Amino acid sequence: MTISQLFKDFSDSEKSGGITLIACTIISMVLTNTAIWDGYTHFWHTTLGGQSIEYWINDGLMTIFFLLIGLELEREIYIGELSKIEDALLPIFGALGGMMIPAGIYLLLNFGTPMQSGAGIPMATDIAFALGVLSLLGNKVPTSLKVFLTALAVIDDLGAIMVIAMFYTKVIIWLNLFIALGIFLMLIVLNGLKVRNLIPYLIGGFAMWYFMLNSGVHATITGVLLAFAIPFGNGDEKSTSSILQHFLHKPVAFIILPFFALANTAIMVNTDLGEIISQQFSLGISLGLVIGKPIGIVLFTFLAVNFGICKLPNDLNWKSIIGLGFLGGIGFTMSIFITLLAFDNFEPQNDSKITILISSIFAAFIGFISLYFSLKKNPS
Repeated sequence: MTISQLFKDFSDSEKSGGITLIACTIISMVLTNTAIWDGYTHFWHTTLGGQSIEYWINDGLMTIFFLLIGLELEREIYIGELSKIEDALLPIFGALGGMMIPAGIYLLLNFGTPMQSGAGIPMATDIAFALGVLSLLGNKVPTSLKVFLTALAVIDDLGAIMVIAMFYTKVIIWLNLFIALGIFLMLIVLNGLKVRNLIPYLIGGFAMWYFMLNSGVHATITGVLLAFAIPFGNGDEKSTSSILQHFLHKPVAFIILPFFALANTAIMVNTDLGEIISQQFSLGISLGLVIGKPIGIVLFTFLAVNFGICKLPNDLNWKSIIGLGFLGGIGFTMSIFITLLAFDNFEPQNDSKITILISSIFAAFIGFISLYFSLKKNPS
């Protein structure tokens, strides 16, 4: 199997971006739990243009992150691993299981309680962290496993985006929503007219973001819509979509996601960790990520293969799929993002972030050990 240069660039930036995310998380947690806590957290809540800096990161900069996800998803659908239905079915089934089982576990523990809105938290996989952990295994990792993890995480992110749009929208201002969708349709028309210049798409994207922001639907959805409005062409390096995707990789990996981590992992660890983890919603998150993710991914792919719907690549086995399933339990970015939408109060947000962090580390460790012993070294 060959990998395009774009996929290599994507994978490399995600791996190094994962290391940067880890560093920023550690820095943020250390600063939060030291004497300068007040000044550090106050900075992120400093008002800028009528909203806090944290708000502009989560609703503004993260839209660019979602734009990159959308561009990658578009590429996968048109010419990548999702372009042929027989190749796409394996990660699609894996992603479905990896979303449904964790959400089901969470709801089993929290249905009918005020915390049931957190069901979306354990559904998503953090592609940066997951690829970062996978990269530590070096040349033992077969290409098909990297591609499978990437495709699964991209589909996972699409699922998370749909969950945000459907379940975390509280009040809709229909006029603004219709204006935003009208702008989107205008951009689609520009695409159909073969307009390849990025500028009108970026201007239209900003206008669409503004009206979406003021519609009640989470503004980051704009990023994905804009990605599918931008011309893809034949997908070569000169296409508008490819140019923008190349441009966004490093700013997203080394500026936007680190800022997100710094602003949203200001986690206070001032109570007993056992008390935090033992709460029902915390158990739902931790069991969803560490147990639900691997069970869902392995079970759904196993059933799909055994019913003849799709087949396992020749260089993969079920031991490697189990290890990958645990890597799917690394939630972090998306899980924290959904936490901010699911819970309004500081305490459940803080406790959820602690649980996500601990669970993601645990899932990463199990996944790494499992793959270390199940993968054979490939000659390079």
